[in-house]
Amino acid sequence: MYLLPDPYILALTGTGLLIALVAWLPLALRRLPLSLPIVCIGIGAVLFLLPQVTLRPLPLLYPQITERFAELLVIIALMGAGLKIDRVFGRRRWAVTWRLLGITMPLGILAITGLAGWMLELPWTIALLLAASLAPTDPVLASDVQVGPPKTGEEDEVRFGLTSEAGLNDGAAFPFVHLAIILAANAGSGQPWFVEWLTYRVLWEIGGGILGGWLIGRAFGWLTFHVPAETKLSKTGDGLIALSATFVSYGLTEVVHVYGFLAVFVTALTFRHTHREHDFQGEMHALTEQVERLTMMVLLILFGGALVSGLVDAVTWIDVAVAATILLVVRPITGWIGLLGFPAHRGEKLTLAFFGIRGVGTIYYLAYGVNHMTVPEAERLWGIVGLVILFSILLHGLTVTPIMRSLDRQQGRDPDADVMSSGG
Repeated sequence: MYLLPDPYILALTGTGLLIALVAWLPLALRRLPLSLPIVCIGIGAVLFLLPQVTLRPLPLLYPQITERFAELLVIIALMGAGLKIDRVFGRRRWAVTWRLLGITMPLGILAITGLAGWMLELPWTIALLLAASLAPTDPVLASDVQVGPPKTGEEDEVRFGLTSEAGLNDGAAFPFVHLAIILAANAGSGQPWFVEWLTYRVLWEIGGGILGGWLIGRAFGWLTFHVPAETKLSKTGDGLIALSATFVSYGLTEVVHVYGFLAVFVTALTFRHTHREHDFQGEMHALTEQVERLTMMVLLILFGGALVSGLVDAVTWIDVAVAATILLVVRPITGWIGLLGFPAHRGEKLTLAFFGIRGVGTIYYLAYGVNHMTVPEAERLWGIVGLVILFSILLHGLTVTPIMRSLDRQQGRDPDADVMSSGG
């Protein structure tokens, strides 16, 4: 008699195949107008359409798991992003970052709030939550437009700008998520809220996140590179120390109620700065990137499953139009406004403005908001966010390879040089 395979054995087999895809797919897709996230979503959609699979991975059914899983993936991605930035931190050297953070993101939040309030007729607090969730550029799904590994020289203005923006705007967007929660809690009560929000949620949590991240980065940098030679952590050759720094930084800063996302990115920048040229930087980044990619693939497979399990069933045609407007109009225009007067070529500015990729950070922020305030139309909100993420993955995933290769050629770089040198 034929017996069905043990679910445990099937899980092991599936995990093995997933790990193989983690290693192989980026190479296979390198020259194609196709991205790893698109493939993962397709795999998830097919998998969860099978009649044998009864799980429905919808965020509303698993709110805490959704929040924590997205949170884990974001902090790992932030550590990886910080470790691979070669450019030394500075006001002028990071000018493109400050423009995208200080002009583009606030304008984006204002525009999306207006769209959600007037066109979608959402309550203004819910519209603000949606806008704050959709405003940040994602540090996970934006990897194809980010800088290369440490010391590889793959750090033009576009790649640097999108990497540094994705690293810092998670911390910059969190105050607006909290603002939506505070306004919803105080609706109709007349209680003062502005001073508390400004002093605690903005000044304290941002300032504390920066300071905490710097202190922890310095500590890990000293232990890794500067203690006596026989005991320093770089001698181990084990890149796992980067994950240790990620979790310690996030955990300790969250304990004192400051922004852990911001702290992790600052920790990574500081950790890298303690010994910028050491080969161990590459080993730490490589391990972080592998863990990030594996975790990302799992989440996107679940996202593909959510799409075919009813994630977007509650959306209307006006929701579809607004989702497209956010990607095709709001981000490009606010990005262009933020870069007015910035000394860069027109093609670089257009690319920076266009690649405002939405993804895992958006999932986390909306899950956090839904778990901390009353959201009467949560199913519709998740559907809108799901549409924006899907549109972003398709739009940016299909265009990233040709656009970035064209940009490289315009700037005198051979986009195939690193592939050929590695045997590709």
